[in-house]
Amino acid sequence: MRRGKAIRIALYNHKGGVGKTTLSVNIAAAMAQLGHRVLLVDTDPQCNLTSYLVESSVVDQWLDISDSSEGNTIWSAVKPLIEGSGPIKSITPVERLKRIFLIPGDIRLSDFEQDLASAWTECLQRKIRGFKTVTAISTVVSLAADEIGADYVFYDVGPNVGPLNRVVLLDCDYFIVPAACDLFSTRALSTLGQSMADWIRNWQIISQLAPDEVPLLPGMPKFMGYILQKFRMYGGEISGGFAPYVAKLEKAASTEVAAVLRRVDKSLASSSVSANKLGQIKDFGGVAALSQQQGVPFAQVDGGTPYLRDEAKAEFRRLAEKIISRTQVDEIFL
Repeated sequence: MRRGKAIRIALYNHKGGVGKTTLSVNIAAAMAQLGHRVLLVDTDPQCNLTSYLVESSVVDQWLDISDSSEGNTIWSAVKPLIEGSGPIKSITPVERLKRIFLIPGDIRLSDFEQDLASAWTECLQRKIRGFKTVTAISTVVSLAADEIGADYVFYDVGPNVGPLNRVVLLDCDYFIVPAACDLFSTRALSTLGQSMADWIRNWQIISQLAPDEVPLLPGMPKFMGYILQKFRMYGGEISGGFAPYVAKLEKAASTEVAAVLRRVDKSLASSSVSANKLGQIKDFGGVAALSQQQGVPFAQVDGGTPYLRDEAKAEFRRLAEKIISRTQVDEIFL
């Protein structure tokens, strides 16, 4: 059973290059400005989120000791369980910005992903070890979120449909799809929706077979909507080269994600086409580059164009407020 009150969200798209990490950092920053405590969890073996917020030399130090008793990455936490040397280790999240905490990622999660594949089969065989392994990251996050009193947890995940993302998404209350204005993002939504539906259905079967008292994932992530991004504006409108994809993405989100999930359970997505668009973030160009170089949200970069920083701050605040509203009032999913 899950402890604590923190709402868990993943920004997920198995197509790469859609800005998941950048969105996560900036949404978290906007939520923190609104007074919420946010836990960021880096479950991508490439450690993009960790590298965004932490200097490279420090990340290297963390990775060098993550196998030791002093380790404080997500791999350090699950390692004792996976290697059979003890229970999950509680790790203390690192506060990177005011009210924003991080569980650092680790390249060794790629090895853990192989264990998760076999653990899924063990769950189907009703083996307790399988359930403990599948819920390991969820347990780590519960302990950390409780320790810091988090209101929201954001998972940063890799661009794939592998076993690691499966257990992360099944641990979430909601997922959000970042989508770029291009053909590949539109096409990706069809397989994304089906993958999510398959994971949920399969976990429902596993949960029904589960022995008493084993840990379980919630297994019902709701599609909060998609965020349109990586487009340019002209005269207050999305410029011509990107505009044709707006309607295509809206249709794909409705038919290939929301409708597919509603066939599993009507509470998993909205029936309203317009409600599936959560928001949009334009291409902020140089501000985005400075943000990544300096390891801070767009609104806090040193340099760049002041009006773009202010515009970015306002856009992400609106987006954060909408996310918070939807987590507090679920009628949109009925």
